[in-house]
Amino acid sequence: MYGRQLRFLFLLWSGLWAFAVPVYSQTAQKEPLPGPDSHETGQGPHGHLFGDWRGERTHLLERGVRFDFQYVSDSLWNLKSEQKERFASWNRFRGTVDIDFGALIGQEGLYFHATALWQGGGNLGAYLGLLTSPSGMSSANTCRLDSWWIEKRWLDERVTARIGQFAGQDFYGAQHYAASFIFEPMGYALGNLFTILESFDPPSTPAMEIRVVPLHNLYAKSMVLAAVGSPFSQNPTGLVPQLNGTPVSVSEIGFTPGKKASSVRAFDDVEGRKGYSGLYQFGASYNPGKFTTPSSAIPRSGNYLLYWMASQALWRVDSKEAKGLDGTLAYDWSPPSVNRNNTMLTAGLRFNEPLPLQIHNTMSLGYVRNSLSSQFLPPGTPTWKTEQGVEFNALLDVLPMLLLQPVVQYYANVGGGTQRAVVFGFRTKVEF
Repeated sequence: MYGRQLRFLFLLWSGLWAFAVPVYSQTAQKEPLPGPDSHETGQGPHGHLFGDWRGERTHLLERGVRFDFQYVSDSLWNLKSEQKERFASWNRFRGTVDIDFGALIGQEGLYFHATALWQGGGNLGAYLGLLTSPSGMSSANTCRLDSWWIEKRWLDERVTARIGQFAGQDFYGAQHYAASFIFEPMGYALGNLFTILESFDPPSTPAMEIRVVPLHNLYAKSMVLAAVGSPFSQNPTGLVPQLNGTPVSVSEIGFTPGKKASSVRAFDDVEGRKGYSGLYQFGASYNPGKFTTPSSAIPRSGNYLLYWMASQALWRVDSKEAKGLDGTLAYDWSPPSVNRNNTMLTAGLRFNEPLPLQIHNTMSLGYVRNSLSSQFLPPGTPTWKTEQGVEFNALLDVLPMLLLQPVVQYYANVGGGTQRAVVFGFRTKVEF
């Protein structure tokens, strides 16, 4: 039944797209890479290990074709925990292409995006039994096409529509300052969005989205996606979109003081931090599928999650530049009768350019609070405690193509129990 609904929605969306009237767009902004793969700084002519390909990269960019190849690795050790010490390295190679058909063939406002990756390694969070994963990248070993979409923009980007295969968590419930943190609920997206089966990166699913900007500082967007319980096995290569699963809807309203709402993307970068910019979001996701509950043997229909997020520049040395202090706060809630991990709170501070160095650098402090619903507590077992995690990291743009991010993390009440853990390590990014 859900498969037929998804097919109908895709056909309807495609028909509306076909009859839309193209309008010239004044700007050509691109979506950044998601989560830990997003760019902290712009990649200039010296920002790649293999350079400008003897001018070919610049030539392609002038024609509207942008290639990005990068390697990201999280190398982490549990220095203190109930488990034996273990080193875990999670590695990801990603290739991305973005095409602006306005520059390529004169079709203004029309864009194409595709990204594929290989990833694998050790998942330290699973080993320690944490609710808060120490790495925002770790999930399953895979080599696949992650996402692709065709996007159309009208009225100077005040109306945008896209259709293809992409992840809900890359754009809804995503942490705006994600590139400045490493552990998952702050280095990617709110962790318990998984309870609604909102799709995530890299096993993206078929989706379609529309975004409108009715006012200068206000946007609204909505997305329909296919939600499946086992996305890695459902479409192991990512090459053949599967129009099955539950059609989940996700919506968000955002207010953007200090910048145009049409210019806001899911994850920020250094250029977007200039001045007293901010982003305030309220979102909701709804899954009409069947969900089991601890109080009944009969599955319940429907599940939902609400989230609130705020990211704001708090202080600037120069009101027009990025150096200074930023703050972020997020909270979500879902029904405790259906969702075991039903609430999450995250908070963080980021100091841009704290060190008197010529290279770009930041220092960030993050906090995550994971709560478990007592309704899922097995009889006769101790009451769950609230898991709490704290992270401090320093991001150093060592070379234009190399970024190093040492980190230390502390966890209390691991997995809702009484254990503690200390994790140390670093993230490495290389742009090819």
